[in-house]
Amino acid sequence: MIRPVAIVTGGARGIGLACAEALADAGFDILVADLADSPADGLSENITARGANFGYVSCDIADLSSHAALVHAAMRAFGRIDCLINNAGIGAVVRGDLLELKPANFDRALGINLRGTVFLSQAVAKAMLTTPGDLPRSIITITSVSADMASPERADYCMSKAGLSMWVKNLALRLAPENIGVFEVRPGIIRTDMTAGVTAKYDALIDGGLVPSKRWGEASDIGAVVATLATGKLGFSTGSIINVDGALSVPRL
Repeated sequence: MIRPVAIVTGGARGIGLACAEALADAGFDILVADLADSPADGLSENITARGANFGYVSCDIADLSSHAALVHAAMRAFGRIDCLINNAGIGAVVRGDLLELKPANFDRALGINLRGTVFLSQAVAKAMLTTPGDLPRSIITITSVSADMASPERADYCMSKAGLSMWVKNLALRLAPENIGVFEVRPGIIRTDMTAGVTAKYDALIDGGLVPSKRWGEASDIGAVVATLATGKLGFSTGSIINVDGALSVPRL
C-alpha cells in the first residue's frame, strides 16, 4: 500500500509539530524541515509511534539554495511528495512604531515568511507535477489573521502574511487544473512559543471579549484542519481561506 508523504516546515514544535502529528495520525509519512542540525529529542519517536515513517532535513527556507536539497531528500527517502505544509515563519523581529521599522528587520520577516515560502512552494509544486499519482495532493500554507487584520506595531509581519495570502490565491489557480489543492489556513491567537512572551496581554484581551470563543487556540486546532485538507476531502474547495480563530476575524459592530 502506498502511503502519502508530507513535508512540514518548522515541524519540530508548535503549530508545525501539531500538523506533523495530525498528518501522521491520518496515515501520512512525515518529513520535517527545521533549522536545527538534528531533530529535537523525541520528535522521531513521537511521529513513528503514530505509525508513520519519519525523515528530517535541516533547512532554512530563507536560503533559496536549500530548497532543491529538501525536495531531493523527500524524493530519495519516500519517492514522492503529496503534501507540503508551509508553516515555518517568524514574528516581527521588533514590535514597535512602524515609523521606526528597520529595513533589515523588514527584509528578515519578508525573506522567511514570504520569499522563502513562495519559492519552496514553487519547487515542491514542480516535483509534484513530475510524479503524478492517484493520491490527493495539496499545498497548505499557514498564514495568520494578520493577513487581513492590521497590527501597526508589527506591520512587517502583517505585510508578509498578506503577501503570502495573495500567493496562495495565484498558486491555487495555477494548480487547480493539475488537481493539486491549495489552501490558506489563518490561525488566530494560538498558544505557542511565538505567543509565550505576550501571554498576559492576550489573556486579558480574551477575557475582555476579543475572541468570541473565549479561549486560546491550541496548535492541535490547526493540525486538525490541516489533516482534513490534506486528505483531499475538501479538494473542490481549493483556493479557500480557513480561519481557525474562534471567530476573532468575524467583523462586528
